[in-house]
Formats: sequence, structure tokens, C-alpha cells
Amino acid sequence: MSGISKQRIIAALNLDYVDRVPTFEWLIDGKIIDVLEPGLDYVTFSDKYLDAICVDLNYDNVDIGNGQKRNEWGVIHEYTSEIHGFPIDGAIHNREEFEAYIPPKPDKPGRYDTLKEMLDKYGEEKAVILHLNDIWSLPSRMMPFEDFLMMIMDDPDLITDIVKMTVDAQIELAAGAKEAGCEFVYTGDDVAYVSGPMISPAMFEELFVPELKRVFKAYRDLGFYVLKHTDGYMMPLLDFYRDAGIHLFDPVDPIAGMDLAEVKNKYGRDFAIKGNVNCATTLVYGSVDDTVEETKRCLEIGMPGGGYVISSSNTIHSSVNPENYKAMLETIFENGGY
Repeated sequence: MSGISKQRIIAALNLDYVDRVPTFEWLIDGKIIDVLEPGLDYVTFSDKYLDAICVDLNYDNVDIGNGQKRNEWGVIHEYTSEIHGFPIDGAIHNREEFEAYIPPKPDKPGRYDTLKEMLDKYGEEKAVILHLNDIWSLPSRMMPFEDFLMMIMDDPDLITDIVKMTVDAQIELAAGAKEAGCEFVYTGDDVAYVSGPMISPAMFEELFVPELKRVFKAYRDLGFYVLKHTDGYMMPLLDFYRDAGIHLFDPVDPIAGMDLAEVKNKYGRDFAIKGNVNCATTLVYGSVDDTVEETKRCLEIGMPGGGYVISSSNTIHSSVNPENYKAMLETIFENGGY
């Protein structure tokens, strides 16, 4: 039988609950962990306190100088002191480059090594959640983002071909992950600003929704629970994600005006909800009391009926006050029981 942490996650994804509301974070900055639990890292901290561990596949990154690296997708990231790099360019700028492009091979030796290690060590007790993609992040990083938005208008056929190609590749990678024993995937493709979707809902439906449905159906057909993360004001697009078959939506972005109660009331029997203690304001600038109050509010809204995972509204990044994250966790453990 699975450990209680994994049971909590599975119950939430099935719109149910067991003993306590689950909690986990996509990322926790090492600086925060060093203050709270010196000597631990994201994985060991999550193992000690949280209900899931998130993991990426293994890709080669080539240092090309000036703080930049090129990954196997051909995407160039610029790195600072933060965990994430920032994409600045990619490998496809026109039809000729698309025709010559070869995506990463799913069967490359070592591709699933970290995933297998996490599953072997933690997979019985914790939900080991693999980061894959759906229809936006990879296509939009194949070129500078402004060029991608222009290409949607100027050459939509090329954009749809790029999307189909990356979806094909993701489905192959997912099949390999399933063979390794993985049960959970999340996609982190942000498609909205705080003001709303990056493109019109009509254009999103025409150019991206068919492949969105295809990739999520493929993940589900392989037997995965499908967790979806995107920041921004997502209300104009959430029906598309519901219809595509997600099991969970994250993070109900409060900075964008997303309301946890509204999403819970409208979609709470369609998919689980994760979020949304504010990591841009409360966890950074607020007091411990502010954090406790907001965490309790999220629990009161999200917990009834199950189908809820409490977390920050994005990640525990380097500007979060460690004492506030500690207070958030303590409040969950003290007040999150069913």
C-alpha cells in the first residue's frame, strides 16, 4: 500500500481526501532551505515535510559563455542567482530551420536516471511528479518570445507544426517515464499575464487547443495523473483545460486577481485545485501572523469536499521570508486535518 503522503495526493486528484490536506511545492530555493533545515536540499526537505517531490528528465546543457547555456531542445537560457534560467532564444526561426530540427531522443542513455532514482527511493511514500510540457513553453522558446507572438499572426501554420512536433516528442518522453514507473506529470507552460491570456481565447482555441487535448489525452491514456500549472489570469481559458482533462489546476494566481473561492465553486468538482498562499506579497513582505491568517483562509476555502492541495501561489523563491514559509507549514499541519 502507498504511504500516507502519496495517498493524500491521489485522493486530492480524485476530488477526495484522507487524513489531511496535502502540500508540496514545485521548487524551493536552496537559500530558504539552508535557513530552515541546514544540510537538506529540495528533495530531502520535501521528503521530510511535504507530500510530493517534483523532478525533471535529464537533459544535457552546454555552456556557451556569458552566463548562457543551450539545452538539448536548442533553447538558450541566461542564468542569474535564481534557480530558473530565462529563455532568450531557440533553434527554430523559420520553416527551413523547422524542417532540419531534431528533438531530443527519448531513449538517450541517462534520460530517466533522476526520475528512476527518485521513484526507487521515494516512490512508495511520496508522489514523484515529473515535469513535462504541453503546448506553449517549448514552441514559445524556439525563438525569442516576441518573435513567437508575431509568428502566430504571420505564419500560424509554422506555429501549429512546431506545436505538433513538440507534443509528439513529449508523448514519447511520457511513454518512457511510464515504463520507469512514474504515475504523475505536471506541465508548467504559462499562457497568461496578470491581465489575461497572452493571446485571444479565440486564437488559442484555434491554434493550440487541438494539441492541448491530444497531449493531455495521451498522458491520461498512459495512466498518468495530469497536473497543470500556469500563472496569470486564467478564467478565460480554464474551460479549455477542464475539457482537455486535467486532474489539477495550479496556482490560482492571486496577483492576477484569480479568486480561490470562485475557482473552487466553479470547477471544484471538475478538477483539483492547488494554491494559493501569496508568494509575491504575504510570504515575502508579510508578518508571520499575516501568513498564518492567509494560510487559514486558503484552508477554509479549499478543503471542503476534498480535491485541494495547499501551497504557495507559485514557488518558494529566494525572496520568501523563511520564517513565513515555516509558519505556513506549521499552520497546515495544525489546521489542515479532515
